Amino acid sequence: MHRALWLIDLACVLVFVGIGRSVHAHGLSMAGMASTSWPFVTGLAAAWVVVRIGHASGAAITSGIVVASLTVVVGMVLRVIAGQGTAVAFVLVALGFLGATMVGWRSSGRILGLARRGDRSP
Repeated sequence: MHRALWLIDLACVLVFVGIGRSVHAHGLSMAGMASTSWPFVTGLAAAWVVVRIGHASGAAITSGIVVASLTVVVGMVLRVIAGQGTAVAFVLVALGFLGATMVGWRSSGRILGLARRGDRSP
């Protein structure tokens, strides 16, 4: 179950990267997508480790907040280390988009009754 949830979050990251590369006319080549996405994919993996260590439901809205936040924080730190840059507007857009999509699909799942029954988070 968690693997499928992680893949939904990965799709959110890849859509974010794809939109950003398109808007800035950088193209959607595999090499370009990989170069831009690896910091966020690494951040996503770290975030999911935190969620799993905490034994939280990956489908919980609170997990979405943790996953989105850590994906952006780790992703931006790695971008700085790699010399890719992190303008304030970019950080805000990343937080907004990934927060909306990662919390959004979890909210939709909750509304549709897809969350685990034992999950008590809002």
